[in-house]
Amino acid sequence: MIRPALTLIAVLALGAAVFSLEPLGAQSTTEFRTAGEARDALDAARQQQRNARARGERLEQQAARSNEAAEKKAAEAAALAARVQQAEAAITAAEARHAIATRQRRALDSRLAQRREPLIRLTGALQSMSRRPLTLSALQPGSLRDLVHTRAVLDSTIPQVRRRTAALRSELERARALEAEARAALVDRRESEAELAARRTELVAAAQRERLVAQQASGGADREAQRALVLAEQARDLDTLVGQLEEAGSLRSELAALPGPIIRPANPSQASLSATPSPRASATAPPARYILPVAGRVARGFGESGEGGPRESGIVLVTRPKAQVVAPGAGRVVFAGPYRGYGRIAIVEHANGWTSLVTGLGSLDVDVGQDVTAGTALGLAASGSQGVSLELRRDGEPVNPLDYLQ
Repeated sequence: MIRPALTLIAVLALGAAVFSLEPLGAQSTTEFRTAGEARDALDAARQQQRNARARGERLEQQAARSNEAAEKKAAEAAALAARVQQAEAAITAAEARHAIATRQRRALDSRLAQRREPLIRLTGALQSMSRRPLTLSALQPGSLRDLVHTRAVLDSTIPQVRRRTAALRSELERARALEAEARAALVDRRESEAELAARRTELVAAAQRERLVAQQASGGADREAQRALVLAEQARDLDTLVGQLEEAGSLRSELAALPGPIIRPANPSQASLSATPSPRASATAPPARYILPVAGRVARGFGESGEGGPRESGIVLVTRPKAQVVAPGAGRVVFAGPYRGYGRIAIVEHANGWTSLVTGLGSLDVDVGQDVTAGTALGLAASGSQGVSLELRRDGEPVNPLDYLQ
C-alpha cells in the first residue's frame, strides 16, 4: 500500500495547488469585449509604439542637426509629443496583454474546476484504502482476497492517476505563467504611466514656449485670431467656416506670391514689367509628411455613415481619454478654439491648397497664426467617447486622409 499512499499524497498536493493560485492583479482601465479585439488592440498598439518611437528619434536627430534656434525648439517639442504618444501606446499594449492573460487564465480555471470533482472522488477512495492497516486486512475474513483484488485494481489505476496529474501539472504551470504575464503587464503599465506623466510635464512647458515664440514673431496674430472667431460665429456650419478660412488663406498666399517693387531705372526707356510667376509642377502636391493626429483605432472611415447621420467627410479615431493630439502635417494654424457641437477644434492650413481639420479636442496648445510641423502638439483629446476626427481637404473638397499617410 506504499505506492498508492505516495500517489495519493501527490494528487492531494496537486489538488490543493490548483486552488491556491493567487488571483490576478487589478483590472486594466480599457475593456475589450472579445479576445480577438484584445489581440487586435495589442497589434495596433505595438505598431503605434514603433511609429511614435521612429518619429521621435527622427525629430530628435533633426533637432540635433538644426542650427536655427526656432527650428530646433520646434523639432524638440514635436519629439516630446511623439514620446508622449509612444508612452500612451505602451499603456494600451500593456492593458491588452493583461486582458489576454486574464481571459486565458479564467478559461484555464474553468477547465481545472471541471476536472476537480472526479479527481477528488478518486483521491478520496485511495485515501480510505491507504488508511486501512495491512495487519488488520490480514486478520479479517476475506481481507486477503480483497487485498489482492484491491492491489490489482490499484496497479491499473495508478498509471491513469499519474497521467491525469501530469496533465494537471502542465496546466498549473501554464496558469502560473499566465499570472506572471498579467503581473508583468501591470508593471509595464505603471512604468509607462510614470513616463507619460514626466513626458507630458516636459511637453506642456515646451508647448508654452512655442506659443510665446509664435506670439512674439507674429504681430498680427491677435487680429487674425479675432477674425477667425468672428467667422466661427457667423458661419452656418463647419464646412462654411473651413471654406471661408481657405479663401482667406488663398488670398494670403496670392498676396505673398506677388512680385516685389521694382526699382525705377535711371533710364525710363529701359523699364519693363515684372512677369507673373508661373505655377510650379509641385504647386498641388500634398503635405510632404502626413500622419494620424492621435493613436487609436479607426471607428468610422471616410464616406461611412454615422448613426443616422450624414456620410463622414473624414475619419473618426477612438482613442484614450485625454490622449495627445498632434498636427497631422506641416502648416499654419488658422483656427484654434471651440466650435458648436465639435468641442475644441484646430484647422491647419498646408501649402498648395490643402487643409486639415481636427475636432474632438478637450484642450488646445496652439494659437492662430502659429507655424506647426507634422507632430507638433495641438492639445489633448476630450474625456468623452466622441473620438477625434480628422478631415483633409484639397481645394475645399474632402479626400480620404488615409490615402496620404506617410
